[in-house]
Amino acid sequence: MSTATAGLLFAGSLVVALGLAYRPAGDYMYRVLTSARHWRAERLVYRAVGVNPDGEQSWGVYARSVLAFSGVSVLFLYLFQRIQHHLWLSLGFPGVKPDQAWNTAISFVTNTNWQSYSGESTMGHLVQMAGLAVQNFASAAVGIAVAVALVRGFARKRTDQLGNFWVDLVRICVRILLPVAVVGAVVFIAAGMAQNLSAGTDVHTLAGAAQHITGGPVASQEIIKEFGTNGGGFYNANSAHPFENPTAWTNWLEIFLLLLISVSLPRTFGRIVGDNRQGYAILAVMAILAIGSIAAVNGLQLAHGGTVPQAVGSATEGTETRFGVPQSATFAAATTLTSTGAVDSFHDSYSPLSGAVLLGNMMLGEVAPGGTGSGLYGMLILAVVTVFVAGLMVGRTPEYLGKKIGAREMKFAALYFLTTPTVALVGTAAAFATGNNSTALNTGPHGLSEVLYAFTSAANNNGSAFAGITVNTVWWDTALGIAMGLGRLLPIIFVLGLAGSLARQKPVPASAGTLKTYQPLFVGMVVGVTVILVALTFLPALALGPLAEGLS
Repeated sequence: MSTATAGLLFAGSLVVALGLAYRPAGDYMYRVLTSARHWRAERLVYRAVGVNPDGEQSWGVYARSVLAFSGVSVLFLYLFQRIQHHLWLSLGFPGVKPDQAWNTAISFVTNTNWQSYSGESTMGHLVQMAGLAVQNFASAAVGIAVAVALVRGFARKRTDQLGNFWVDLVRICVRILLPVAVVGAVVFIAAGMAQNLSAGTDVHTLAGAAQHITGGPVASQEIIKEFGTNGGGFYNANSAHPFENPTAWTNWLEIFLLLLISVSLPRTFGRIVGDNRQGYAILAVMAILAIGSIAAVNGLQLAHGGTVPQAVGSATEGTETRFGVPQSATFAAATTLTSTGAVDSFHDSYSPLSGAVLLGNMMLGEVAPGGTGSGLYGMLILAVVTVFVAGLMVGRTPEYLGKKIGAREMKFAALYFLTTPTVALVGTAAAFATGNNSTALNTGPHGLSEVLYAFTSAANNNGSAFAGITVNTVWWDTALGIAMGLGRLLPIIFVLGLAGSLARQKPVPASAGTLKTYQPLFVGMVVGVTVILVALTFLPALALGPLAEGLS
């Protein structure tokens, strides 16, 4: 079987599996998020934190709840890292230095999971389990909760109530994330992933050298790392490490898991607004962008020019030899299309044009299918922009799902889309202006790509890295931490503001002039708007970086 055929079968089987899971997974999340019944365990949590589970919140209160929860989480995780040398299972590691503790805390709380450290030589087991892994659950749940609040804004009328953040948070963790994590961890342990509290084992290599191999609760963190589109690896090599990803079928399963929630949420959206066709339309946009990206990365890696790549049949440098180019390329595309950030290959070693596609995936706003929740609310705002543009074309007040899209709604949408490009581009410019681009291992276009990738990954809460750059400095830890915080929290505020504005409206009856937002024409328009917005915003930077390198 040829490499290209094997890659096609690998990617095709993922598409089929996700298609089969779309309806049951989406329907289950719909039932969880709309149920009026509270589980006994959930009521105990509400009582402990002093929350009335039957009370709802306006968008302002919902937003303040998100910000308060995120702020407390950052402070707790920062302190946890700083004092880890006094804690059980510290493995003798010292407390994490202040700038790196800040960077890691904001990273895991914002679902970015960017890492400027090597997990096996920096974090003790207790910090990994009770700090980082817990935030893998919480940050994923926050994203889904915000997405559902926006969907409620479309579905409700003449109200300022969007649900209860604390109820959404607890339900998502207890009923969606935790059950899959428990079962998935058992599967991963059976597959050969490490799961222990060992301080490590000293072994001798074939060359006679000594090596210390750290153990730890890897499988339990790996499952939520992928399922919650988090991405932070227990080991520095992330999903290329055999303790995190031992076989080809676990590699397939990890990609499936990191796509599952984001692919299924459009079904939940369709159920809540009472029209499944709307969910299929959003899914179609996601699928077109995702399949195009996966095909492009695979094609560019398999057909890359150059003497050595042509001799071996593909650009194999930096790819995981156990999985080969197609599996590595598919993983790379999937992880940058979502906000996962997990990697099983070295993105810095990809061909320049492949690197441009990976950058482009994040620059799209990670909406195809995007992170847990963030992909759906990003795509819905793109749909709002599209109906506004369509309304301008025909001179008619734009509507989406029976709600008018006026000046207030467009201001929230515009602020949402201006945030991450501003953070990424200003951060990149600041790195060059202050000379901190010198930590990149390369100069010229590739050096620009490494810096641009770092800030694009941070601002879009992806967390993957080009890796050919040293970011463990005070400046980089601080700057990227700020980028991650702004890139996560500001868009959430704008999303919730839009949701509140929509929920207060009176529905507009559909008429002969209403744009049918479930037909192929609308799907094509959303795809076009998405690509054009990215092209207009980022093309100059891409032209100076990966495109210049690829065409040279």
